Amino acid sequence: MVNIKSDKGTISITSEVLTYLAGVAATSCFGVKGMIGRSKDGGAWQLLRRESMSKGVTVHFDEDGAIALELHIGVDRGVNMSAVAKSIVNEVSYKLSKSAGVPVRRVDVYIDSIIG
Repeated sequence: MVNIKSDKGTISITSEVLTYLAGVAATSCFGVKGMIGRSKDGGAWQLLRRESMSKGVTVHFDEDGAIALELHIGVDRGVNMSAVAKSIVNEVSYKLSKSAGVPVRRVDVYIDSIIG
């Protein structure tokens, strides 16, 4: 959880909100087919439906209030994976810092599947 303090009080943002925002930002990028998650028993990776896309995102909290993210994605066949990953890093960092006011220290993108 991230706590943002001001002279009028404290705002607490849970990791569930941050993972959802990151998932929405990542899947809005060109070439991203969707978020990828692992089944509960540790089996194969699978493409997640829109309502559970935050399961493909992990948030790590730093002591200074910044966050680091891990995103597991599936991309369309034939896209430039480097360009897609750079686009995701920029979009996720921008959206989280603007919408939640949380500084983003790092975004790690893992391309786990090529779909299509």
